[in-house]
Amino acid sequence: MSDLPNCPACASEFTYDDGLQYVCPECGNEWSKEVEEGAAQESSGIRDANGNMLADGDTVTVIKDLKVKGSSLVVKVGTKVKNIRLVEGDHDIDCKVDGIGPMKLKSEFVKKA
Repeated sequence: MSDLPNCPACASEFTYDDGLQYVCPECGNEWSKEVEEGAAQESSGIRDANGNMLADGDTVTVIKDLKVKGSSLVVKVGTKVKNIRLVEGDHDIDCKVDGIGPMKLKSEFVKKA
């Protein structure tokens, strides 16, 4: 089975690669590979509580007190977390919080700084 995208015009699965673009033999539609890759990244991106796209290396601010599981520590509202890494899973931000150490956060509890 081909891992090429379906045609955006007619949804045909018979598209083929033609150098810098994809071509649909059924309707004749041609579209750029860069457009397709950009759309895939846009739809699969991780967003903060306000809907802003997050990227590796961003700085975020915690918007809610977060209890650290297994200890009596709390990450307070307004804590800035620098140089985040995005990962797959429920807790999609891997980071190091000053005074607490390495931990994973959910993107719904942070906003981009």
